[in-house]
Amino acid sequence: MSPQSHFGRRAFFAAGAAASVSGALRLQPAMAAYPERPVTLLVCFPPGGATDVLARLLGPPLSEALGRPVVIENRAGAGGNIGMGAVARAQADGYTLLVTSSVFVVNPSLYRSVPYDPIRDFQPISTLGASPNVIAVLPSSGIDSLQDLIAQAKAHPDRFNYASPGIGTTPHLAGELLKLRTSIGMQHVPFSGAGPATQALLAGAVHVISAAQGSIAPQLKSGAFRALAQTGSARALDLPDTPTLQDLGIRDANSETFLALFAPAGTASVIVDKLAAEVVSILKRPDTQERYRQAGALAIADGPEGLKARVAREVPMWREVIREARIAVE
Repeated sequence: MSPQSHFGRRAFFAAGAAASVSGALRLQPAMAAYPERPVTLLVCFPPGGATDVLARLLGPPLSEALGRPVVIENRAGAGGNIGMGAVARAQADGYTLLVTSSVFVVNPSLYRSVPYDPIRDFQPISTLGASPNVIAVLPSSGIDSLQDLIAQAKAHPDRFNYASPGIGTTPHLAGELLKLRTSIGMQHVPFSGAGPATQALLAGAVHVISAAQGSIAPQLKSGAFRALAQTGSARALDLPDTPTLQDLGIRDANSETFLALFAPAGTASVIVDKLAAEVVSILKRPDTQERYRQAGALAIADGPEGLKARVAREVPMWREVIREARIAVE
C-alpha cells in the first residue's frame, strides 16, 4: 500500500470518527431536553376501566415531573391489540407510550396473530399496579364460600356459569384455572368489559363473576357482591377476610391483572431511564399508593428490569393455560 493510500484511509476513518462524535454531541442535548412537547399515554382500552383509571392517576404527577403535558389517549379494540400494535409501530422518541394490562402477555397465545411481539417490539418502563382477580356471587345466591360453590358445581355439573370481562382476560383465565385445578364445570359467559359483566351478575343473569378486584370494588365494598376467593399470592388490603386460593389449598392457581407502562423498542436508554425514574418515584409516594388502593390496585414500582422479568415469566405461563383450557379467539 502506498503512503498516499495509507494516509487516505487514515483520513477517511478519522473523518468518520469525528462525524460519529459530532453526531453524538448533537444527540445528547436533544436527549437532555426531553421532553420538549406533550407526552401521550396511549391506553389500549375504553375510558373508565381499570387500565384507564390508573393511567389517569399517573398522568398529572408525571406531567408535573416532566414539565410537559401528559395526554391520555384511548385507542380500544380487538382485546387491546389495536392500541398495542399502534405503539409498537410508533416513533421511538419517548412521546408515545403504552399503558396496557395483562392482555399484553396473554394475547400472543390467545389470537392467531397479533400486531406486536411482547419481547421484541417494546421497551419496559415499569409495572404500574396489580389487582387480584376475585371470584364473587350475589349474597342471595345461597353460596357462602368457594368450597360451597365447588361442592354445588360438582353435584350439578351443568348448572353454573360465570361472567368475565371477555375472552382471554386474566379474570377469564383465572376462572379457567379454577376449573382446571378443582375439576368443576362452569360455563364461561364473556362480556365486553367488566361493567357489563358486573351488571349481568347484579341482574341475576349469571351465577358467578370472575373480575379484577378494582373493577368490582364498589360492589364488594357495598356488600352487593360476596367475595368467595381472591387469586393473588397474598390477601389484598381491602379484602382481609377473603381467602386466597392458596389459603384454600388450591395450588398453582395464582393470577392477577397487572397494568404496565412500555415504550416502543429502540427508544433511547436515556429517555427510558428518565421516564422509569420519574414513574417509580411517583409510584412510591404514599398519596399515589393510596389512590391506587382506592382504585383496587397495589402500586408496584419495579422499574424496567422488574417489568421485563414479569413479561418473560408470564408469556409462557399463560400460553400453557390457554392451551390446556383450549381457549381461542378468531
